[in-house]
Amino acid sequence: MSKHARGVDAVLFDYGGVLTGPVRDSIAAWLAADGIEPESFSRTLRDWMSRDAADGTPVHRLETGALPVAAFEALLAAELQTTDGRVVRPDGMLSRLFAGMQADSAMFELVEDLRATGLKVGLLSNSWANTYPRARIDELFDPVVISGEVGLRKPHAAIYELALGSLVVPADRVLFIDDAEPNVLGARAVGLQALLHVDHLSTRAALTELVPNLNPHPKGVTA
Repeated sequence: MSKHARGVDAVLFDYGGVLTGPVRDSIAAWLAADGIEPESFSRTLRDWMSRDAADGTPVHRLETGALPVAAFEALLAAELQTTDGRVVRPDGMLSRLFAGMQADSAMFELVEDLRATGLKVGLLSNSWANTYPRARIDELFDPVVISGEVGLRKPHAAIYELALGSLVVPADRVLFIDDAEPNVLGARAVGLQALLHVDHLSTRAALTELVPNLNPHPKGVTA
């Protein structure tokens, strides 16, 4: 790549765990607050996430909007165990699960810096019926593709292709950023460039290699 050539013309961001702090931290806080045995949650999640979507697992159906929140919460509560033997309370479970998930200001700053270079930026997120800061993301991202709103989910090809159709950018000129490796692999399978997000500093560093006029340092950070 020449000194001034860009390696991408658009960037697609995941939401939870990329534009926010780690989802696992919010989950850990919820498990502790509700007194839920962590292994019972991780075991259930492994089982529901490991099977193909054709099996219609509760997670897959929730992400595409096919399973109502209350029904999912009831199914999940039935699988969980508490540390003191109490029955798990299903009502409002997902709200409590995501209560600690806060926006990462450094990542939102990165999005703004990318927009300032002239790149297109979009959002591509699997939703567990969690709340998004819609006013903020609608202002920054185009398109905004949320699984429960479009009836599709990552890592299936169709949802990436839907986002690409809105971007009107060739797949190999789009970088997709996600904190889940299966979603990164799904993006690469349809021809996108893809990056596994670890933290804002490493993601910004990777983007400066693709976008030469991007500031390599977040505000307040010097070389």
